Amino acid sequence: MDSEYVTAVDPIDDPDSLSEQMLKSILEAILFAASEPISVKQFQAVLPELEGRAIRQELSKLRDEYEQMERSFRLTEIANGYQICTCPQYSDWIQKFYTQQVRVTLTPSALETLAIVAYKQPVTRADVAAIRGVNSDSVLNSLLEKGLISIAGRKANRSLLFSTTDEFLQQFGLKNASELPSLDEIDELLSTPNGSESLENPLPAATEEGTT
Repeated sequence: MDSEYVTAVDPIDDPDSLSEQMLKSILEAILFAASEPISVKQFQAVLPELEGRAIRQELSKLRDEYEQMERSFRLTEIANGYQICTCPQYSDWIQKFYTQQVRVTLTPSALETLAIVAYKQPVTRADVAAIRGVNSDSVLNSLLEKGLISIAGRKANRSLLFSTTDEFLQQFGLKNASELPSLDEIDELLSTPNGSESLENPLPAATEEGTT
């Protein structure tokens, strides 16, 4: 066959030329290079020839491999994406390496406001103020700056609506908002002898109180 009819094909652009191991290696390389969760759509931007289901299957195989090999890290679904995280049992050694690692600091009032938004979203400033019994504009603005909440739209009266963000899910180690403790679970916690302590922090422990 004449060479003029031969076309060089980039292996990444040809799904048939990608072995299963190569595909997993590509996904793994992207995960290691990223500093935040990667969604299936983001993977498809690099591998447009693959369906989302195929990518999820390979990620599942990669996750199983890590578990079988008993690696110090694992592949986790978090904030509507996938991220490689260290296993909890190594947290003490990691804390020794990082003498101090505070990702987001929240005061009790900010944490309370964030919990209201998380459970009642989408909510307006008036909604939050009514529940807290105090003007919460400055706290909401602080949460907006930290990227934990965002403006989700407007009501008919033009009032802004607020909802939590993927950054919120990432900070609290949640796959999605459905993983928040239910109100019944919180009521159950409050009925225990130590329930008064749970009232201050209904969200999963992932933040420390400090300045907003």
